[in-house]
Amino acid sequence: MSDRTNAAQQVGVLRSQGRSAEADTLLRIAAQPSSQWLGEQGAREIADQVSRRATEAGRTAVFVAYDIPHRDCGQYSAGGAPDAASYRSWITGVAEALGDRKAWVVLEPDAVAHTLDSCGVKGDLAAERYGLLAFAVQELKRRPNVRVYLDAGNPGWAQDPEALAAALRKSGIAAADGFAVNVANFYPTDRNAAYGNRLSVALGGKHFVIDTSRSGNGSAGADSWCNPPGRALGEAPTTETGQPGVDAYLWIKNPGESDGQCGRGEPPAGQFWLPYALGLAQAAH
Repeated sequence: MSDRTNAAQQVGVLRSQGRSAEADTLLRIAAQPSSQWLGEQGAREIADQVSRRATEAGRTAVFVAYDIPHRDCGQYSAGGAPDAASYRSWITGVAEALGDRKAWVVLEPDAVAHTLDSCGVKGDLAAERYGLLAFAVQELKRRPNVRVYLDAGNPGWAQDPEALAAALRKSGIAAADGFAVNVANFYPTDRNAAYGNRLSVALGGKHFVIDTSRSGNGSAGADSWCNPPGRALGEAPTTETGQPGVDAYLWIKNPGESDGQCGRGEPPAGQFWLPYALGLAQAAH
């Protein structure tokens, strides 16, 4: 865990305001390790600082690289690098910052799956994206202690496992350690494991990690991905999953950070939202 996460800082604020019950509830989030997202701003410096602190504490930092051009189909998390050359420079900077420290990197949530749906990039832009992802895997794997997991969507994203496997192969999965499922989504772990296992078979036995940050009450439906009410924290992060092929349960999405301005007065994507965080923690089993 880190005392610098949004949740940890909010615990301090609540304690200073005498709101000790809420602070104790929020500790269910703040006391668990979660990932550090890297976007347009300061990624190299953040990667350096966080991996350095983790190494000094005898831990392994988990990062999410999230800067692919044409990101998120122009939706709530739109943005990313302006072009291919900028992205290559960006990811090389992140890799150099990690150096020989231990780190896990979840690579570009939604980037592969969006090439297969009605929203995402197609044709030459899709080919460019696969090439950029393969380059990113290659750059990160040049570092001796970095593990890389390419994002592979979630069980509610209707797609053919064979088509997804083919897209992942074009994106350099052969050189990666595996893939990630359920990033920033809510599907229960057993369903994610079944989905991941089917994909693993199509990829010759590749391992995978599951985002369990908000999976405690399962999904509210494939269309309910933007701050749906009634969700709960899932299994605590661990590498002891008891499931062959599942390398870890991770809190890849930081619980309590908004999915976006979904039309109900929510803050922008990635901004910490105390009422939602408290709801996730209170509903946890």
